[in-house]
Amino acid sequence: MLTYLPQVLAAETADLQLLPFSIGIVLGGLIVIAILNWMGRNALQRARDEALKIHENALLEGQNRAKQIELTAKDEQLRLRSVFDREAESIRAELKQSEIRLNKREDNLDKKLDTLGVKEKNLSDADALANRREKALVEKEKEIDQVVADQRTRLLQLTNLNFDQAKAMLLDRIEDECKRDAGAIIQRITDQAHEEAKEKSKMIILQAIQRYAASQTSDHTVSTVAIPTDDMKGRVIGREGRNIRAFEKVTGVDVIIDDTPGVVIVSCFDPVRRETSRISLERLVQDGRIHPARIEEVFGQVTKEMDEELLRLGREAVQEANVQNLARPIIPMLGRLHYRTSYGQNVLRHAIEVAYLSQIIADELGLDGALARRCGLLHDIGKSLDHEHEGGHPQLGKEFLKRFNEPEAVLNAAEGHHGDVPATTPYTPIVMAADAISASRPGARRESLERYVKRLQELEELAMGFDGVRQAYAIQAGREVRVIVDAKQVDDKISSKIARDIAKKIENLLTYPGEIKVTLIREVRAVEYAR
Repeated sequence: MLTYLPQVLAAETADLQLLPFSIGIVLGGLIVIAILNWMGRNALQRARDEALKIHENALLEGQNRAKQIELTAKDEQLRLRSVFDREAESIRAELKQSEIRLNKREDNLDKKLDTLGVKEKNLSDADALANRREKALVEKEKEIDQVVADQRTRLLQLTNLNFDQAKAMLLDRIEDECKRDAGAIIQRITDQAHEEAKEKSKMIILQAIQRYAASQTSDHTVSTVAIPTDDMKGRVIGREGRNIRAFEKVTGVDVIIDDTPGVVIVSCFDPVRRETSRISLERLVQDGRIHPARIEEVFGQVTKEMDEELLRLGREAVQEANVQNLARPIIPMLGRLHYRTSYGQNVLRHAIEVAYLSQIIADELGLDGALARRCGLLHDIGKSLDHEHEGGHPQLGKEFLKRFNEPEAVLNAAEGHHGDVPATTPYTPIVMAADAISASRPGARRESLERYVKRLQELEELAMGFDGVRQAYAIQAGREVRVIVDAKQVDDKISSKIARDIAKKIENLLTYPGEIKVTLIREVRAVEYAR
């Protein structure tokens, strides 16, 4: 306790020493606060004075601005009133003009009503006059009918004819006049059609022929096989004809062996079978082993090779004609046409030629060239079947193609390209024209003398069957028939009708390639002698 007291006393002494310093600090702080308070009151007073001055200036400026706006508004009001007055005056003037026009229209309407009234009265008078005239005409018609009946009765009495006989005589006369008129109409229409279509058809056909030129053909209907020696010919015949009989039995062809040295002839109506037999016989001759078993073996091998060859030929034809998406069974049938000829013309080359010509003609006419090409290629497909089935090649071709869902245009072209059935699409006449062009071009076909003479005789006999025809001559290899008529029985107008009838009869009854021109000649000769 005694040791702690000195420490307390020392602390109190130190506090007493710091007291004046603390009082000084407090007094200084109070003085600073007082100075700051005085400065704040002065700054506030100055701000109040300045704000009051700004308020007075703003109030004065606002009063001046308000007066200016009021003056501006009064000026604008005066301007708008002036504009309004001008527009109102203009509208009043327009209204006045409209009123004047309406008054004029009203006057015109009144005049028109008066005119309509006059016209209505005139129409009533005209209607009454027409009714009176109609009654008069009815009465006159009755009188005329009575006069005609009296005249008819009198004419019948004078001619000693009854009504039916006179009617028949009149109808005969009218029929003769109609025939003359029909002949004149036919001649006029034909001349006009020729003038319009001749140039166009010539251009189309010439362009088609120019763009496709095929080589001449001269295939034969029999095949020959060269035999090197007479000893080999004897081996072909065999003992007592055993080998040749076996060969004919296996192949289905006729083998003709005559006195001609070094040649054996193979004959058959089926060209594919004939070609297969020819190749088989050539291989047997080259091999030297000729007996019935070897004949069957070789013929079987050649038949398989021929099937492959037919497929190859068909594919080449399809590719050359550029025909797409053909069913596979149709292709070898096209190949079979390679071994078929018509008047010496190779049928497959003919089909390809018709395909090209059909496309060219169809393109010129704005039709589908690809479809026309397809129709042309397949139009004679029936010729590859007519040796195995009954019927003509048009019908066989249609039935065969129908099994493979070919388009209607292709079916109709196959069936109707010889005119057996009516054409249902424009592609059938195109194929008919292309077929005629291909068949009638120089060197395309050959014809036997007997058939050629028979065709000329048929043409002349057909033309001679018409009344008034004196003579008929087939000329230009049957491409034209010239008919001479009796000038006393046939006049110029009926001549055109007779020529047309002869052409129609030729189309219906005869079969011929290309076209036949009918030229009818009528002339009057007056011969006198001066003595």
